[in-house]
Amino acid sequence: MLSLLAAAAATTATGEPAPIQWVELGLTEGIDLGFFTLRWYSLAYLAGIVLGYWHLTRMVKAPGAPLAQRHAEDLFFYCTLGIILGGRLGYAMFYKPGLFVGFDGDGFVSWELLRLWDGGMSFHGGVLGVLVAITWVCWRGELKFLRIADYIAVCVPFGMLFGRLANFVNGELWGRGPTEVPWAMEFCDVRYTPGVECMTSGIARHPSQLYQAGLEGLAMIVVMLLLFWMTRARYRPGLLVGVFTFGMGLARFVNEFFRQPDAHLQWVVEDYGLSMGQWLTIPMLLVGLFFVFRALRRPELASGKAAPAKGEPAPE
Repeated sequence: MLSLLAAAAATTATGEPAPIQWVELGLTEGIDLGFFTLRWYSLAYLAGIVLGYWHLTRMVKAPGAPLAQRHAEDLFFYCTLGIILGGRLGYAMFYKPGLFVGFDGDGFVSWELLRLWDGGMSFHGGVLGVLVAITWVCWRGELKFLRIADYIAVCVPFGMLFGRLANFVNGELWGRGPTEVPWAMEFCDVRYTPGVECMTSGIARHPSQLYQAGLEGLAMIVVMLLLFWMTRARYRPGLLVGVFTFGMGLARFVNEFFRQPDAHLQWVVEDYGLSMGQWLTIPMLLVGLFFVFRALRRPELASGKAAPAKGEPAPE
């Protein structure tokens, strides 16, 4: 943090603010264990999943919970698989189909689709993977899908926060440029070999990974936690899912204006005006609004149980 503040205060010889040099921030790949480097990218996923599971166990103990602790443990396992498999397959399908047929990776694993440590995970694919996992757990445990999805939606932003911070530490998915904002950065956007080589285009860019961490991560954490713990949103099936889906879609749509599109998808912006990520968020916005309006138009549940029909006595 101190290095980032010092870099932001630097100026050029003409007195103009100098772009922050990302490579000079002292960031590392991860924790060097000697025989293996535990990458921050992997730790970010682990931190997000573990923190999400911890919070889910707290939610299960609150009044009106639609699941038990054993269901939370099942969700932890299957949602982890869904995030990893869905995120990677989604990235390959939506952004880089060449991963399916690429075998140019170095080391023991040459198939590029399996090389998760090289980066490349799709948020939309991860969401689809989690939905499949929730469906499976609900079917096995005879649980209400929408209510379980509400509880999972509250926990997802933890992973988004850590994941976007890991993108910044890795120096990947940088923003558009040139820009003259005081916090503009020059990334190793031509070629980068950790500890060996950093080739930059000299373009001062938006650190869009931090924007995404703030909106998709921190802001959504605050919104979802307040809704769950400070309101009765959990008693309106689909409301938390709707707010999460719309909020995440809106945050992603806005952030895409600052994020540099992938080189092989630049044509999407040039031909259609919006990035691939923005086109993929439009259905999210519509689905989110649908669930919000649907939830608000229906009577809320009473203490986690369905509200009695008109004329019937209230449950004790």
